[in-house]
Amino acid sequence: QVQFVESGGGLVQPGGSLRLSCAASGFTFSNYAMSWYRQAPGKERELVTTITNTGGSTNYADSVKGRFAISRDNAKNTVYLQMNSLKPEDTAVYYCNARNPSLWNYWGKGTLVTVSS
Repeated sequence: QVQFVESGGGLVQPGGSLRLSCAASGFTFSNYAMSWYRQAPGKERELVTTITNTGGSTNYADSVKGRFAISRDNAKNTVYLQMNSLKPEDTAVYYCNARNPSLWNYWGKGTLVTVSS
């Protein structure tokens, strides 16, 4: 069974940092490009960042470029999101999943990030 378990969210002040983790299981992790997505209150889920299966290439939404960094550890089946210089508009529930829609029937519970003073 495909599973994603996100963790690391919390309440942080503007300008602060958080590191999110996502443990994946039930599929061959190293074969898939992985992404972080987020859904803010009242908005649709959006793609934040993607990393290739080997970790050799990444890309980012314009809204987070230069502030967020995605990484992965294929030995641990885990993908990470380092978030710096956080802004109130980064407040959302953050999810990880494959970039490939073939796994989009499976979503974790996400981890809530709240940026507020």
